[in-house]
Amino acid sequence: MDAANLPSRARGLAYLTGHHVATLATQGTDGPWAAAVFYVSLDFDLVFLSMPKSRHARNIASNGQVAAAIQEDYGLWQQVKGIQLEGVVNALAGDAAIDARRIYEAKFPIARADDATPAAIAAALDKVSWFRLVARRAFFIDNSAGFGHREQIL
Repeated sequence: MDAANLPSRARGLAYLTGHHVATLATQGTDGPWAAAVFYVSLDFDLVFLSMPKSRHARNIASNGQVAAAIQEDYGLWQQVKGIQLEGVVNALAGDAAIDARRIYEAKFPIARADDATPAAIAAALDKVSWFRLVARRAFFIDNSAGFGHREQIL
């Protein structure tokens, strides 16, 4: 069955799995902020890493409620598809952080801790924090079904 014929929830999960970058919207004392993060999806949850001193990581530390969007850069409005999520981001530690890195490495081999990893990336990975966006609601956007077509899928 091709993705266009799947139920909305399954199409949304397939879309998440097939993409790599989410725009993460956070709120902090300096106001709203958006940042692009590479992610791995676990159902509708997103696992990602960030530098602890980044603005979005600092915002998450004070207010974990976030929104995220995943989409491509489409040329025509009729082609627009994507996912909108809202939820809470939790910083991961201990075994949860180890598990996050393991699943992240499976999707992004450059993040593996081995001799093939460029030294600059290995050094940066030693300084990151791991996070999980626990999705509370998710919507699948599909303008091929009509302008502004949006279905709640979680």
